[in-house]
Amino acid sequence: MGTGPGNIETLEFPTAQPAETIARAVEFLRENGPVDSVGVASFGPIDPNPESPTFGYITSTPKRGWRNCDLAGAVRRALDVPVAFDTDVNGAALAESQWGAARGVSNFIYVTVGTGIGGGAMVDGRLLHGRMHPEMGHIRIPHDVARDPFPGNCPYHGDCLEGLAAGPAIEARWGHSGSLLPDGHPAWDLEAEYLALGIVSWTCTLSTERLILGGGVMGRSELLSKVRNRVADLLNGYLEPPEIVAPELGVRAGVLGAIALARSAPTRSGSVSRHN
Repeated sequence: MGTGPGNIETLEFPTAQPAETIARAVEFLRENGPVDSVGVASFGPIDPNPESPTFGYITSTPKRGWRNCDLAGAVRRALDVPVAFDTDVNGAALAESQWGAARGVSNFIYVTVGTGIGGGAMVDGRLLHGRMHPEMGHIRIPHDVARDPFPGNCPYHGDCLEGLAAGPAIEARWGHSGSLLPDGHPAWDLEAEYLALGIVSWTCTLSTERLILGGGVMGRSELLSKVRNRVADLLNGYLEPPEIVAPELGVRAGVLGAIALARSAPTRSGSVSRHN
C-alpha cells in the first residue's frame, strides 16, 4: 500500500454496530497485511487525550450503539500493533496538508458539510486538540427565525450550525434532499449564509489562512462562490477573508488521513497515540 494519494486499495461498507464494523475493518487489514501500525480517523465526539482513561473511545455520539465504544482499544487488541487515533475531520485535514489543498499552509481549517458538520484546524503546522478536539459544527450562530422558522434538528443544541445547515437539516426544512433541489433554490442562499457565519467566527478566533470546504452538501456547484461572497460581506473589510477552496482529495481524504495518522503512531507494539 502506498503512502500517497495513489496506489491505495480500499474497502467501503456501511457503519453497522461496533462489533460487526470493527471486525470487518480488522479482517480487511489482516487480509492485506501485515501492518506495522494503524490509523483510526473516527466520527466523534471522541477522547483523543493519551493521558485519559477513556482515550480511544467514541464518547457522546448520537449514533446508536457507538456511545462509549472503545474503538482504538478494540483495534489494538485485535491486531497487536500501535494505533493512532483522531477525529475523521482531523484526519482529513492532515491528509489535505500532506497531499492536497493545504500543502505548504501552516494555518488552515478543513470543514466537512454532509450528514453533520465538523472541522479540523491546523495551527502553526500542528493539529489543534485542546482539552478534546474542535467541535466546529456545534457553535451557535445567529438564527433569524422570521427568515427561517425551521427550529434546527441537532439533538443536543437544536439550532446550532449543524442543526441548521447539515444535510439532514436541509432535507427536514425543505422536504427534499439537497441533491434534489435545483440551482437557484432559496435553500442555497440560506445555506451560504449559515456557513459564512460559521467561517467568520472561525476566522476571527483562529486567524486562518485557508479554509477547505468539503462534504456532500458542498457538491452543489453554486454554493462555494456564494459562501465566499457572503464571508467577504460579513467581515466588511475588518479582516481579509481566508482563501475558501474545495478539497483536492475528495472522498479519499478520510482514508488518506488514517494513513497519515498511522505513520505517526508510536513504535511500541500495543500502544495508542494521537497525531500532534
